[in-house]
Amino acid sequence: MAGSVISGIMVRQPSEAAAGRPERASALAAGFRADRRRQTMISLALIGPLVAFIVFAFVLPLGTMLFYAVSNPEVRGALPRTLEALRAWDGQSDPPSSAFDALVADIRSDVQPNVLAEAGRRLNYEITGFRSLLAKTVRNAKSAEITSGREYLVGVDDQWKDPSYWRAIQRNGSPLTAFYLLSAVDLRPGDDGGIKLAPPEERLFLSTLARTLTISGFVTVICVLLAYPIANAVVAVGGRFSAIMLACVLLPFWTSLLVRTSAWIVILQKEGIVNRALQAAGLTNAPLELVFNRTGLYIAMVHILLPFMVLPLVSVMKGIPPSFVRASSSLGAGPVTTFLRVYLPLTLPGVGAGCLLTFIIAAGYYVTPTLVGGASDQMLSYFVAFYANTTINWGMSAALGVLLLSCILALYIIVGKIVGIGRIVGME
Repeated sequence: MAGSVISGIMVRQPSEAAAGRPERASALAAGFRADRRRQTMISLALIGPLVAFIVFAFVLPLGTMLFYAVSNPEVRGALPRTLEALRAWDGQSDPPSSAFDALVADIRSDVQPNVLAEAGRRLNYEITGFRSLLAKTVRNAKSAEITSGREYLVGVDDQWKDPSYWRAIQRNGSPLTAFYLLSAVDLRPGDDGGIKLAPPEERLFLSTLARTLTISGFVTVICVLLAYPIANAVVAVGGRFSAIMLACVLLPFWTSLLVRTSAWIVILQKEGIVNRALQAAGLTNAPLELVFNRTGLYIAMVHILLPFMVLPLVSVMKGIPPSFVRASSSLGAGPVTTFLRVYLPLTLPGVGAGCLLTFIIAAGYYVTPTLVGGASDQMLSYFVAFYANTTINWGMSAALGVLLLSCILALYIIVGKIVGIGRIVGME
């Protein structure tokens, strides 16, 4: 009997242990999930401020710019009856009488005067003089005795007989428009619904974009040629002298952009230090034109942007072991071969990062070209600021910003294909 009791206990013990394992495993899994949730919440709390900063400082302004580039609310808010009357119009024949009556009804409605003024300004972008025409029409419409909308409008101005004015109103019935984006590349909506080139006297932005890319590219090339030997010297010298050289490179960061630009105007003017030194040395007989032209612009921009090229190069060059160059030399390669086949390929990530950084900053320059460059040296950023601050044309300003952003993204993709995005950002 004792043996049977013992054997029963021995039989029951494994089954009880097996029954307890799922409970412990479940408790362990629950604890693990709770720990993971706690770690996730801590991580989100740590990166939350950074995410909020990126959203409010980058994503939201960029999204707003993209929205303003296609937003088209002005005419829809001011002339809803007119747009409804023009919905079935083919755009080629004479506008229907109902459209004339609807326009008069919209003008005499309770719509605010500033709303009509905004609609007139928007239509004026497509047809010069439309704002004045609408203002003249609105001036006496509310007090006049009107029996026929067509007679009143034609009596105010014969231009209301022209279908192109009505087509402009009809085109703006959509809440979104491609007008600003088309204008940014010197195109216009056609009367037949297609796209046409802008008149020659209004083709401005493609040439400005080409000038912007040319200036930015030339400045980037000069910065590469100057920064590469400087960065190599900073890395090769080492020690305290290397720190002094790097401090000299970073010196432009210690003064404001406006001060640096103004200083170059003083230095490069006809009575400035450079011209006096050249004349004193007998190299020139008369002062050179070094400011308010492309030459002065290149000098000022290269001086300001050079650190943005040097720093990525120094960072990459410091990570290249000197043994690589010595190994190449020991295998019989000369200095030129060693540089072209060993050292230069290893520094390409720094060259790519520096070129991207320098080009992007140069393409968006506004203060330096305005102060140092001439009238024919203004870049696309000048017109972005002009439309945003002077004419208050947010749509055109945003469209030019989108155009510049598209060119930068295209450059980023091209450089990424050549050098490798992972190598540029240090992921490889």
